[in-house]
Amino acid sequence: MTQVHATAIVDPRAELDASVVIGPYAVIGAHVRIGAGTTVGPHCVIEGRTTIGRDNRVFQFASLGAVPQDKKYAGEPTELVIGDRNTIREFCTFNLGVPQAGGVTRVGDDNWIMAYTHIAHDCRIGNHTTLANNTTLAGHVHIDDWVTVGGLTGIHQFVKIGAHAMIGFASAVAQDVPPFMLVDGNPLAVRGYNVVGLRRRGFTSGQLAAVKQMHRLLYREGRTLEQAREGIEALAASQPDAAGEVALMSRFLLDATRGIAR
Repeated sequence: MTQVHATAIVDPRAELDASVVIGPYAVIGAHVRIGAGTTVGPHCVIEGRTTIGRDNRVFQFASLGAVPQDKKYAGEPTELVIGDRNTIREFCTFNLGVPQAGGVTRVGDDNWIMAYTHIAHDCRIGNHTTLANNTTLAGHVHIDDWVTVGGLTGIHQFVKIGAHAMIGFASAVAQDVPPFMLVDGNPLAVRGYNVVGLRRRGFTSGQLAAVKQMHRLLYREGRTLEQAREGIEALAASQPDAAGEVALMSRFLLDATRGIAR
């Protein structure tokens, strides 16, 4: 049977796998679904239409599925969807979506989300990200796979962070950050590319060389963004081993809506 502490309050309509563990004084709402192997720590509140996958660990005092901090929200049946194997530390706050943006806040798999992180309505978090203490995401932020965000960082609404990017401590992110880049500061500045992270993930020398060249085209040669994009697209022919990385960067630059950090 599900291990629910005697002091926890679980609505009988909630759907909990038999292997779920609910700690003391936690509160689980009627529309919550929690998958196998997930543990919920003491004093957590999980409410709204929240779905949590397998083998997650939610630490004490987290608030998941509360209504969005958006004055337009009027109680519509929006959602929070969390994947598998995430670590969600103390005092994190993840909000439901709003109907004007599709109505779903989504967190993927294998993310390491540290204390006091706020994920606002309609954010999309990929897989294998690390969000350090006090990371604050405004509404509609998209963070792709393998991104690392330093502590005390604020990210403006609608900003996109590309895969494998790294954002340094106490940064103010108001523009889109292209994949692979290393940025920090207030105002935000690009410091290089995330060579240490890419090496740790097994990028080949050819892939690293292509990322280095994309950084050069974007930031070191005085090109316009359109000229840089043209040069990046041409890399696919000269460096076929890195075609995937080149395509990832090309798509991101086409989809950037707030201008890129330069």
